[in-house]
Amino acid sequence: MGQTGGVTHDHITRAGYQQVPDEAGGRASRTWWDENARDYLDEHGDFLGTADFCWCPEGLREGDAHLLGPAQSLRRSRILEIGSGAAQCGRWLTAQGAQVVSTDVSAGMLRESRRIDAAEGTHVPVLQVDARRLPFADQSFDTAFTAYGAIPFVPDAAAVHAEVARVLRPGGRWVFSVTHPIRWAFPDDPSDRGLTATRSYFDRRPYAERDADGSVTYAEYHRTVGDHVREVVAAGLELIDIIEPEWPEGHEQAWGGWSPVRGRLIPGTAIFSTRRPQRATDEDRRLRPDR
Repeated sequence: MGQTGGVTHDHITRAGYQQVPDEAGGRASRTWWDENARDYLDEHGDFLGTADFCWCPEGLREGDAHLLGPAQSLRRSRILEIGSGAAQCGRWLTAQGAQVVSTDVSAGMLRESRRIDAAEGTHVPVLQVDARRLPFADQSFDTAFTAYGAIPFVPDAAAVHAEVARVLRPGGRWVFSVTHPIRWAFPDDPSDRGLTATRSYFDRRPYAERDADGSVTYAEYHRTVGDHVREVVAAGLELIDIIEPEWPEGHEQAWGGWSPVRGRLIPGTAIFSTRRPQRATDEDRRLRPDR
């Protein structure tokens, strides 16, 4: 979940906010998650559970928030999970009666999902998929979502939104959580040192890491609130709400740069709730004149 989620990166010779080639940045994220899937789950697995739907390090659960709709609406709904990791959210939705397909670009994360299924006696269909090129027919899902997946790790998130809009039925929801954009102005430090802004909110250079050869080994992309909204609208989606979960009382567990110290003063997560319009737009009619 965002800005490396607290996992230590080995063999880094250069790290920070820097320009990286788009192709190298997108490729690095897939490789990094392949190599660090097990370490990530070792560190955060207890918090995430194996069949629980957690939106963010603040601990907001779908069972309480109902951002995908009322519980009864999930039954028999066709739901697409983007950037699923080990499919903890998809497993929870399956238990609610939904028909879920969980997708991730990382083969390592999908192996962890299958390992959990084998241990738990569960089954969630998983596919290795680049979210910018979804292998699904138009209007084939009622709902799509991602909890910190895909969007931060590609240079062209607009392509993800466009593909999700294509595969959603009219009226279908697309909900995604990301690191709150304001956090990028502050150091990724869970202590009070992380409460002093040290860089411009408008500096859109990604956070990237390089190895001794200068190759990009990790890249995470910053977008402002306005950037996210414009990309959603450009995909033909309607913005319903932006949720900024507050840090709950009694939650003392830090997650990377997320912590009670910072969470009680500045937001750490933004959740964008959108939907495909019920009526076809002019752009829809231009692209699909036979419909």
